[in-house]
Amino acid sequence: MFRNIMHHRASSCEDCAKLCCTKIEDFSVRMGNLTIFDQVNLHLHCGQLTALIGPNGAGKSTLLKAILGEVPHKGKLQYAAADGRRKGQPIIGYVPQYLRFDVSAPISVMDIFLACLTEKPVWLTSGRKLRPRILKNLARVRAEHLIDRRLGALSGGELQRVLLALALDPLPDLLLLDEPVSGVDQNGLELFYEILAELREQEDMGILLISHDLNMVARHADQVVLLNKAVLASGTPEEVFANPQTKQIFGLLTGYEPNEKQGGLKDDE
Repeated sequence: MFRNIMHHRASSCEDCAKLCCTKIEDFSVRMGNLTIFDQVNLHLHCGQLTALIGPNGAGKSTLLKAILGEVPHKGKLQYAAADGRRKGQPIIGYVPQYLRFDVSAPISVMDIFLACLTEKPVWLTSGRKLRPRILKNLARVRAEHLIDRRLGALSGGELQRVLLALALDPLPDLLLLDEPVSGVDQNGLELFYEILAELREQEDMGILLISHDLNMVARHADQVVLLNKAVLASGTPEEVFANPQTKQIFGLLTGYEPNEKQGGLKDDE
């Protein structure tokens, strides 16, 4: 439900140097005569956070669904490990923007993990053996104390951290985040990005994040991709935010000026 394993023909990733990476090659999605996006090419390196930005309707969420194999598309998705031992089979974790469920249902965080980790119905499954594994996953996102909490009682930030923990089992090569902190308060937002920084440092995975919060992107992303039916710009935050097409699309955004304490973007005065 929250993760997906993709199987593709093995291929090399020559320009990824000594880093593992996932290559998205010539991705295109068309629905009838409508082109959602065309000829998207990206290299998503392990240990890096790549932010995907663009206006509404640019095709960002559809790109993530195409990577997951949930929408028909053209193009290739290929993975190469740094040691060369594994190619072509990236493990993908996915965190949606939100989870639709009955908030009054007596479903706990433990229950939703059991539903994802076992093939038996939850009411026929003993969680005793899996509880340590679930606690370990929740500890990665500082949420082990939530294991017995009812799902509907979680705050927005807590729920997104639980979904992130689900996406980390099995540990993915590529983590896809579709506006995961939309509607989350400032404290929850800061904590989520701190956790992403820890994952980048401790685990060998690439992260592709959709976000409309350009200041947070400027502060935390290693690479930024501007998408609007096609890739219009890609590079470091400094490079992409200085691009005239970025300025044209986002209007008030007119410059990038890092700040030692906060970092981020600065409008012309």
